[in-house]
Amino acid sequence: MAYNGRMGTLQDSSLGRAVDYGDTYDAGRLFPIPRATQRESLGVGASVPFLGVDVWNAYELSWLDPRGKPQVAVGEFRVPCESPSLIESKSLKLYLNGFAQERIGSIAALGARIATDLSAAAGAPVGVALRAPSSFASDRLAEMDGESIDGLDVEIDHYGPPRPEFLRADATVPASETLVSQLLKSNCPVTGQPDWATVQVRYAGPRIDREGLLRYLVSFRRHSDFHEHCVERIFCDLLQRCAPRKLTVYARYTRRGGLDINPWRSTEDGAPPNLRGPRQ
Repeated sequence: MAYNGRMGTLQDSSLGRAVDYGDTYDAGRLFPIPRATQRESLGVGASVPFLGVDVWNAYELSWLDPRGKPQVAVGEFRVPCESPSLIESKSLKLYLNGFAQERIGSIAALGARIATDLSAAAGAPVGVALRAPSSFASDRLAEMDGESIDGLDVEIDHYGPPRPEFLRADATVPASETLVSQLLKSNCPVTGQPDWATVQVRYAGPRIDREGLLRYLVSFRRHSDFHEHCVERIFCDLLQRCAPRKLTVYARYTRRGGLDINPWRSTEDGAPPNLRGPRQ
C-alpha cells in the first residue's frame, strides 16, 4: 500500500499507543509532522538560518528474498532539514517492520521503495543507503571529535526549560574550536521517555563561555521535544546569543526501537559523517 499523504497532530500519531505491529508492507503507517510550527516558536519561518540533514540509522530491517528466505540489512536515511515534515520515529519503525514478510527482488529494489515512501512522507528527496551483512565487519565505533566540556568544575541547579541566557561569548577573544558534551538529555513530547545524546558544537567567532554552554545544554534535561527540534533550538540560541561567524551543531542520539536519529545543522554546506558512537 503506497503512502497515503496523511498528516495530523501528535495526538493522531501512534506514539504512546498500543498498536498492531503488522508484518505486511503499508507505507500509510508513516506519520509526517510539520516542522513549521516548532520553527515559528524559535522565531524563524520559511527562511531558516541553517542548512542541515537528519541522519537516521535503522538496525532492525528484514525482508524475504524471492524464494522466501529472510534477509537483513542496516539502513541509513538522510532527511534534508528543508523538507516540510519530519517523520515520527514510531511510525517509521512500524513501517519498516512491515517488510518482514514482504518478498523483495533485491536489496536495491528495497532501497528504492523505501526512498520513494520516505520522500513522499517528508515532502523532499530522502537519501537511502542499505548495508548488507557482508559490510558489517567494517563498522566502527567512534567518539565525536572535539574538546569535552563535561569535566568542568561547575555547579548546576537548573534542568528545564532551556535557558539561552546561560550562553555568552567574549567578543574580544576570537576562537575557532570544536566542543563536545555527552550530557544532553531531553524527553519525548508525547510519551515522556528520555532521549540521550552526545552533542558537538563547532564554531568560529567570539569565544563561547564553556561553563555557560554546559549549563545551557544541561537545561534541556527536563525539556520535551523531538530530537530535530532540540538541535535547531540549540543552533538558533547559539547563533543569537554568541554571534559566531560559522556554526555547526551535531547531536548523536542513542537508539530506541532499533532507530537512532542524528540531526546536523550548520551555516556551512556539507554532509556530516555517520560514525556510530559507543552509546549508540
